[in-house]
Amino acid sequence: MTRLQLLPAVDVQGGQAVQLTQGIAGSEKVFGDPLAAALRWQEQGAEWIHLVDLDAAFGRGNNAEIIAEITATMQLKVELSGGIRDDASLERALATGCRRVNIGTAALENPAWCERIIADHGDRIGIGLDVKGTKLAARGWVREGGDWAETVDRLSAAGCATFVVTDVKSDGMLTGPNLELLAAVCARTDAAVVASGGIAQLDDLRVLRELVPLGVEGAIIGTALYVGNFSLPEALAVAGV
Repeated sequence: MTRLQLLPAVDVQGGQAVQLTQGIAGSEKVFGDPLAAALRWQEQGAEWIHLVDLDAAFGRGNNAEIIAEITATMQLKVELSGGIRDDASLERALATGCRRVNIGTAALENPAWCERIIADHGDRIGIGLDVKGTKLAARGWVREGGDWAETVDRLSAAGCATFVVTDVKSDGMLTGPNLELLAAVCARTDAAVVASGGIAQLDDLRVLRELVPLGVEGAIIGTALYVGNFSLPEALAVAGV
């Protein structure tokens, strides 16, 4: 079976590595220096990290200097998310040298712009689908967006290469991934799907690996790593890396 690509998460807020529960501001657990966290995952065998500027996502400033330092220091591939909503913020993100920029809110508010940047930048653009039920969550998950299926259809037709799918209810909850949602997204697109939210134990990764033939290419792991439910080398072994 094809392997499952793992992306340890480094979420940055106020200059610190944190993990939120269901994306709710104020629910964070703080885990210290984000560069140290990123380097730890690299040293333990990660080929990617999922790097998020939470302050930019919530529209309350940014951690641009720290994000740029992490991206420049890493020898692995970086998927960068958080507050990328227009040409200026996109160019800043791409200039860090990250491998892929993950577009969230902008995909909901300005799909025509997303179609254009997909045409311009190809597989360096990923589209984040933060899902609550059948709807997308926007602006740091504090309000509701449109139907996720409509967004997948439109941006698949535009050539989107990767959708990063987060079940908001599962994020940071250690309750297991939303397999039904992931399968539904895979059924609507030929793009790669990266799963995010809820991964709590190695068995969750075993189940996700079984979805690789359907189109689930990777999985973002955050809280479970930081609280020590399993180690990254253990996770990589299960994922077939």
